Amino acid sequence: MDGAFLTGQFLIAMPGIGDARFERALILVCAHDGDHAMGVAVNRPLEGLSVPTLLERLEIEGAAGMAERPVLMGGPVETERGFVLHTDDFGAEHTMTVPGGMALTTTREVLVAMATATGPRRAMLALGYAGWGAGQLEQEIRQNVWLTVEADEALVFDDDHETKWTRALAKLGVDPTFLSAEAGEA
Repeated sequence: MDGAFLTGQFLIAMPGIGDARFERALILVCAHDGDHAMGVAVNRPLEGLSVPTLLERLEIEGAAGMAERPVLMGGPVETERGFVLHTDDFGAEHTMTVPGGMALTTTREVLVAMATATGPRRAMLALGYAGWGAGQLEQEIRQNVWLTVEADEALVFDDDHETKWTRALAKLGVDPTFLSAEAGEA
């Protein structure tokens, strides 16, 4: 990878990843540098938990009038913490810009804005994130654990979570039926 960082790219889990938490995962890399990488899975809805329900539990007014959208499992790190991935038309003090017209905010301010219709044009709420230490993600890519492709807003915020992984592969021209769980090098 020689200095090429993947912020704003999708990570597409290869079959046979060996970790059920990432099987068929599609992760948007929100930050990546020489010291670490972090991303949020955009295709893992949590059973029985919607955004309005979670916001009501947090006593955020206006949540009852929101459209039903699932809360996603963003990854196995800090699973009690919320991460709002959204379009870059909203910003708060601790908003991180992600290439491709997106941003990530972890403060209550974005949740209140979402509930009162003053928030971003499009948003998704995830609990937890995926994280890697220095060089770890690069090593996993060399080991064929992940494929990468440019992320796009339409796929990130689409409600058809079941097909996101396959559609991300299609962006690369890859048919998942031809992927092998066996790793190798040419």
